[in-house]
Amino acid sequence: MAAEKLRDLSQPIDVALLDATVAAFYGTGSKEERTAADQILRELQNNPDMWLQVVHILQSTQNLNTKFFALQVLEGVIKYRWNALPVEQRDGMKNYISEVIVQLSSNEASFRRERLYVNKLNIILVQVLKHEWPARWRSFIPDLVSAAKTSETICENCMAILKLLSEEVFDFSRGEMTQQKIKELKQSLNSEFQLIHELCLYVLSASQRTELIRATLATLHAFLSWIPLGYIFESPLLETLLKFFPVPSYRNLTLQCLTEVAALNFGDFYNLQYVKMYSIFMVQLQSILPTTTNIPEAYAHGSSEEQAFIQNLALFFTSFYKSHIRVLESSQENISALLLGLEYLIGISYVDDTEVFKVCLDYWNSLVLELFEAHHNLDNPAVAANMMGLQIPLIPGMVDGLGSQLLQRRQLYSGPMSKLRLLMICRMAKPEEVLIVEDENGNIVRETMKDNDVLVQYKIMRETLIYLSHLDHEDTEKQMLKKLSKQLKGEDWTWNNLNTLCWAIGSISGSMMEEQENRFLVMVIRDLLNLCEITKGKDNKAVIASNIMYVVGQYPKFLRAHWKFLKTVVNKLFEFMHETHPGVQDMACDTFLKIVQKCKRKFVIIQVGENEPFVSELLSGLPSTIADLEPHQIHTFYESVGHMIQAESDPQKRDEYLQRLMELPNQKWAEIIGQARQSVDFLKDQDVIRTVLNILQTNTSVATSLGTYFLSQITLIFLDMLNVYRMYSELISNSIAEGGPFASKTSYVKLLRSVKRETLKLIETFLDKAEDQPQIGKQFVPPMMDPVLGDYARNVPDARESEVLSLFATIINKYKSAMIEDVPRIFEASFQCTLEMITKNFEDYPEHRLKFFSLLRAIATHCFPALIRLSSQQLKLVMDSIIWAFRHTERNIAETGLNLLLEMLKNFQASEFCNQFYRTYFLTIEQEIFAVLTDTFHKPGFKLHVLVLQHLFCLVESGALTEPLWDVSTVAYPYPNNTMFVREYTIKLLSTSFPNMTTSEVWKISICSTPSVFFGDL
Repeated sequence: MAAEKLRDLSQPIDVALLDATVAAFYGTGSKEERTAADQILRELQNNPDMWLQVVHILQSTQNLNTKFFALQVLEGVIKYRWNALPVEQRDGMKNYISEVIVQLSSNEASFRRERLYVNKLNIILVQVLKHEWPARWRSFIPDLVSAAKTSETICENCMAILKLLSEEVFDFSRGEMTQQKIKELKQSLNSEFQLIHELCLYVLSASQRTELIRATLATLHAFLSWIPLGYIFESPLLETLLKFFPVPSYRNLTLQCLTEVAALNFGDFYNLQYVKMYSIFMVQLQSILPTTTNIPEAYAHGSSEEQAFIQNLALFFTSFYKSHIRVLESSQENISALLLGLEYLIGISYVDDTEVFKVCLDYWNSLVLELFEAHHNLDNPAVAANMMGLQIPLIPGMVDGLGSQLLQRRQLYSGPMSKLRLLMICRMAKPEEVLIVEDENGNIVRETMKDNDVLVQYKIMRETLIYLSHLDHEDTEKQMLKKLSKQLKGEDWTWNNLNTLCWAIGSISGSMMEEQENRFLVMVIRDLLNLCEITKGKDNKAVIASNIMYVVGQYPKFLRAHWKFLKTVVNKLFEFMHETHPGVQDMACDTFLKIVQKCKRKFVIIQVGENEPFVSELLSGLPSTIADLEPHQIHTFYESVGHMIQAESDPQKRDEYLQRLMELPNQKWAEIIGQARQSVDFLKDQDVIRTVLNILQTNTSVATSLGTYFLSQITLIFLDMLNVYRMYSELISNSIAEGGPFASKTSYVKLLRSVKRETLKLIETFLDKAEDQPQIGKQFVPPMMDPVLGDYARNVPDARESEVLSLFATIINKYKSAMIEDVPRIFEASFQCTLEMITKNFEDYPEHRLKFFSLLRAIATHCFPALIRLSSQQLKLVMDSIIWAFRHTERNIAETGLNLLLEMLKNFQASEFCNQFYRTYFLTIEQEIFAVLTDTFHKPGFKLHVLVLQHLFCLVESGALTEPLWDVSTVAYPYPNNTMFVREYTIKLLSTSFPNMTTSEVWKISICSTPSVFFGDL
């Protein structure tokens, strides 16, 4: 009954009842009460007449949540229906909101008490402004400034409105307004800024009220990035800001304003003002933060305000230096202030805060790059002059002077750069290759998850340190060896110190001259091996081992040039493979793979003083080397040896090495297949299934590195492998048929499916990596048709492997048009049954979705003639599936569908069936594309949507379609051509889809241009 009363909006709404409903929604009552309240509120919110009750609700309720509900309704109307409302209603609502804001903010008590409500009203007012100002509310800025002068609390709120307006126009407008509207608002704000500027200066000079001054500084901060420069540099604004900087309560806001000014860069016109600003700032900073302060310690123990100050200081220095560092290099006095600022920035860079460090690192990287490029281009004077910022033509005799200028500049920064090297060494981020980390309890463990932020940081730090090394190799080497000797003496020994040092040493690989690098690396490895010998404790040894492995893995050039050292390193890695400390074996196997990939040729030739190639020696001792490794580590090891064998050019030796490598798994495989021939039940044992899986994974690892040369091995096991695949598939189907969908979740079925997936992965890996030899395709594809494709079609949905789809996509991408004859069979076995699985909703079988559309794209790209031969029902299935693909909100699937559609459209345009295809599907495609184009969930695909529409409209305009797109038998009006028909159809489509747009508005959009131009603009 109460709900019905609320739903009746023909009379003023019962506010008390609405209050009770809102209270029930936010209250702690039963779930049923909250659900019922939610249902009523949603219905009210969606009612187009509800907004007419907003003023009545706001005037009658004291409940803040009810007010917010009413304002939410109003916000929706302003956003989507404002321009469709009658002028009187718009003006009435605009005036009411303004009056309530003024009324609440004119009184100190009500302004503080109703602050949340006023803030929401401010947001609503700015939403209105986006529609009304400047065209229909020209007096807004003068009115606002006049109101601000009547009371300090009103002035404070006016500052908040101006800040919101600036943010809406300059920061958050993308995607909310058209480019034309944004441009119009920016021009209006620019032209009327003088009034705002005068108001801000007046407040800052006359007011004593802390809240008002803070609000004014916050507003200025929002405006400073875009206002005309004269308002900053040709007025007392900068001077005023610098006066506020020493005052603690305004310090952070002032610093944010100064940072905005520092980031501006419009040539040299205001250089003197920048120098003056920087000089005054540095004098004031020394009294606020003395140069003797330990900044990292102060930050760690500081309040949130003090920490924010350090963060803002980092932003100020980096912004100023990025744009104006050259100005400060001009005189000795300025240079002293510059070096002092860099000293502060290095101190801030040691602060233990990731975001602060990122800000500093970004600047250090750009400064070091600039210095390096100028130094690197000394032999190219024109480039060097450009790096120096010199725009004058070079004449003979200037080059020497330029060289000395560059050297002076390098000399100027040599002190800070030396300190920066130490900073980079001390704070080096962890590289991807290092798997051994310290957990939160201080234990050394294997890393379980990669931190992408740390990897990005490592790349930037590595680049920075390489540039620093190029600028001064000696200083880099001296600092690193000094820190390493401290580790040896035990003076500076901690896991973190050793880690960052070794990560830094590994990161500068290739930055020194070869002779210097060789000497440096020998000393580093020798010291690390000594450290490993003298240090006690398994955790300590594990950390040192991980660092040795990382460093040697980074210097393959050195290893290639020094066989004995390379052999020693590899044998050391084999030792580490027997070390059971978490992570050590993993890292040993990964490092072995990395080294082999870079030095593989060295292992297959007979080295001086050796009787046989290293690979042969390794294969002889293979069982003992891998004895303590886990299965996944053995797979990495086998992949590494595969790379060695791949480097052998003699086919006979290569096959012999492969045979020796695969001896253990092949022996086990032969045993299992032999037992299975006597009793098939032997293959059902879980331990046997695990062994089969392990053997297949080993084969996949070797196929990954060997490619085509894996042919002899896969031929040996291929047919038996397909028989095992077929048998396990039947077991899975029977289990699911008997136990229902839950059977697929049992460990037994999961294990069987793992074998099937690994079989498919092995075949796909081999065919993908094998060189483009058609006979390989002919040898392996036909035997797979029934055991793999036929099995896929026969299986119940839950037992179908998505890898079948990706395997055949790989085969078609690899063998292209040679597969045309097989497409009907692939289509018949996979199409209908997969579509039934994925078209029930957008969520089930996610892996099948993407792989299915990838297969379809491969067919459309390489085997298009096969699609033309499909029946009209089958082609409709294809087109329906493509439409289904781009309806997905999952980006990968939608983009695959759209790219596939574009390829199909282009292929059909070039075919003899062009008219027939487009007559059937043109209007459907246009309608479906418009549906996703105007849906915000499909925003990422916008560019592809427009490309599809552009293709359709350009095709119509070109006259390539010679038959009418409309149904001549049902459409009475004979259109002169397809262009006129498509234009009228599009206008009707848009008019019916967007009833809030009038037909004349749609006509205005489309009549002004041809379809192709219109959609080109879109």
